[in-house]
Amino acid sequence: MPFVNIKTPEAALTAEQKAEIGHRITDLLVEFFSEAARPHTMVLIEEVKDGGYYRADEPFVIPDDYRAA
Repeated sequence: MPFVNIKTPEAALTAEQKAEIGHRITDLLVEFFSEAARPHTMVLIEEVKDGGYYRADEPFVIPDDYRAA
């Protein structure tokens, strides 16, 4: 069973964008594993709260311009 885990900043993507990512990743994996993999493919998109991860030794907070509208 293919499994993909994506971590993204909280509120960076809309529900529609997350659904599109799930569909596209599933289609990509089906290209490699065959159509038989589709019903068994899992795509998990986790949202990480602002300040919940670090970049360059500093807590990361997503800029307002990058938040989903």
